[in-house]
Amino acid sequence: MNKLLFLFLTLINFNLHAQKKNYKIRTIAFYNVENLFDLKNDSLTYDDDRTPEGKDHWTLDRYEEKLTHVSKVLSEIGHTISKNSPDIIGLCEVENQQVVEDLVYHKNLQDKNYGIVHFDSPDERGIDVALLYKKSAFIPTSFKSQRLLLQNSEGFRDYTRDQLVVGGLLDNEQIYFIVNHWPSRSGGEARSKPNRIEAAKLNKRIIDSIIRTDSSAKIISMGDLNDDPTSDSLKKILKTIGDVNKLEEKDLYNPMEKLHKKGIGSLAYRDKWNLFDQFFFTNNLISENKESFTFWKAGVFAPSYLLDPSGRYKGYPLRTYAGGNYVGGYSDHFPVYMYLIKSSLNP
Repeated sequence: MNKLLFLFLTLINFNLHAQKKNYKIRTIAFYNVENLFDLKNDSLTYDDDRTPEGKDHWTLDRYEEKLTHVSKVLSEIGHTISKNSPDIIGLCEVENQQVVEDLVYHKNLQDKNYGIVHFDSPDERGIDVALLYKKSAFIPTSFKSQRLLLQNSEGFRDYTRDQLVVGGLLDNEQIYFIVNHWPSRSGGEARSKPNRIEAAKLNKRIIDSIIRTDSSAKIISMGDLNDDPTSDSLKKILKTIGDVNKLEEKDLYNPMEKLHKKGIGSLAYRDKWNLFDQFFFTNNLISENKESFTFWKAGVFAPSYLLDPSGRYKGYPLRTYAGGNYVGGYSDHFPVYMYLIKSSLNP
C-alpha cells in the first residue's frame, strides 16, 4: 500500500476513534415507513386496500414481515458511528398507536426501550405521524398535535396529517422536535403546492410560538415534506438556509440542501431523485461550543438491502408493493438521520 495512503487512512481511523471517545453522540432519525397498516377495516378511513379482503391482500404474514423489515432498518440507522439505534425517531404513514406499539415491541427493537408519542390525525387514509424516543436518553415534558386546516377546490375541508410537537430533555438539555408529513403531490406538483405552503406556514407558526416562550430554544423539525430543500415552502416561507456561512441569528439551517444539490435523494419517481425527507433546525444547534448539543452531520441511510436489486426500478428504494404487486420490500423512501454531539465531559 502507498505510504501516503496508509498514513491518510490511519489519520482517519484515529480521528474517528477520538470522536467516539471524546463526544457523546445522539442520533435523530426519520422514516416514512410506507403504509404501516394493521389488518382491521376502519369504517372511518379509506384503509380498505390494506385489509385481507382488499386489493393489496394485506395478510398477517405480510404485516409481520413489514414489522420485521421496518424494525431492522430502525435498529441499524446510525449504528456504524453510535454503535446503537437512534435515540429519537420520527415516523410517518403509521395507521394508529397499535401498529407503533407492535413495531417497538418487535424483537429487533424491544431491548431498546422506546417510548411513543402519537395522536390520531384526521387524515382520510388514516395515516399518522409519531415520535419514538429512548427512555434512557429523552424525557418528554410537553407534546401536542397541531392541526393543519386545508380546503379543496370546492371549498370543503381537505383532511390531512397533523404536525406533532414534542418538547423534552435530551440528556437534561431542553430540545423540541416537530414531526411532519406534509400534503402529497397528488394531482401534480403545481396544483398541490398551495397545501404544502400552508403546511410550511403552520410549521413556522409553531417554531415562532416556541421561540416567543423560550428565545434560546433548540428546535428540530423533521419529516416527509413532499418538497425538496430548494422548494418555495422551505426557501420562501420557512426561509431555510443551506450554507452554514450564510446563517444569521434567527435563520433555520437545512443540512439536506447540500445533499440535494449533490444529487442525493430519499425517493425516486420517473427516474428523478427527490429529497423530500428532511431535517431543518434553529441555528443555535450550529456551534463551536461542544458543551451542549451541536449538529455534526446528516445523511440518507441507504444500505444495499434497501435498494431494488433489478429490473425497471433497480437502485430505487425497495418498496412493499410495486406496480400493484407485493414484492415484500421495506418502503418507497429511504430513512434520513442526523447526529448531535457534545463533549462527553459534560454529559
